[in-house]
Amino acid sequence: MSLLAELTAGAVADAAEREAEVPLAAVERLAGEQKDALDATAFLARGETVRVIAEVKRASPSRGDLAAIPDPALQAERYEEGGASAISVLTEGRRFKGSLADLTAVKGRVGLPVLRKDFIATPYQVAEARAAGADLALLIVAGLERKALAELFALVREFGMSPLVEAHSRDEASLAADLGAPIIGVNARDLTDFSLDRDLFGRIAEHIPDGTIRVAESAVAVPDDVVHYRRAGADAVLIGEALVTGDPVATLRSFISATEGI
Repeated sequence: MSLLAELTAGAVADAAEREAEVPLAAVERLAGEQKDALDATAFLARGETVRVIAEVKRASPSRGDLAAIPDPALQAERYEEGGASAISVLTEGRRFKGSLADLTAVKGRVGLPVLRKDFIATPYQVAEARAAGADLALLIVAGLERKALAELFALVREFGMSPLVEAHSRDEASLAADLGAPIIGVNARDLTDFSLDRDLFGRIAEHIPDGTIRVAESAVAVPDDVVHYRRAGADAVLIGEALVTGDPVATLRSFISATEGI
């Protein structure tokens, strides 16, 4: 079993446990009581400098523990102060040490769109994302059968959220485009073995339709990495580790300012 398959199976199993306690109909009611989701495309559309999706991330399978982050909402506030355009919250608990409670806390403290970053593979996970306040939900093409991807994509839209569809190849990006994905992410990290290829984004970006928001994910450690992605066509970059292991405000400002005029 690949690491992506293992992570997805674990996330689905954990969601099934939650569903046994709080059924889908109840979560759907909670989702319906939320304020309308923010339009993430308005926040992430191409600007004079790169947009940043700043991630609340405690750990990862590739790097282990990164930061304790006892107050995820405070971390998100610092991201907003530093100029982030959206906040990503890892809600997977087994390997990333996140939770939906983190997402709810973050949503209550910032005025930016919030992404549920998890291994979403069931309608229940989509419903609980909106019930927790998410404005965006991540769908990973490589982790889903085509029919399931289309159904989950439609459900994310039905709940008023924006789907961020993640691709790792030209074929996956084309599939995302065929669905009408408003935001397509290209992850430099191969989720089958967690290897990195910073140039993958550039090879795929030119095949993403005009008008689609292009997001470069992973392999960002210094301003030059952000500049590299911007020159390759990124409208936005998703950054986690570099922000949780340093000063998030100063780091964000240095990353964003490095792309002025590009």
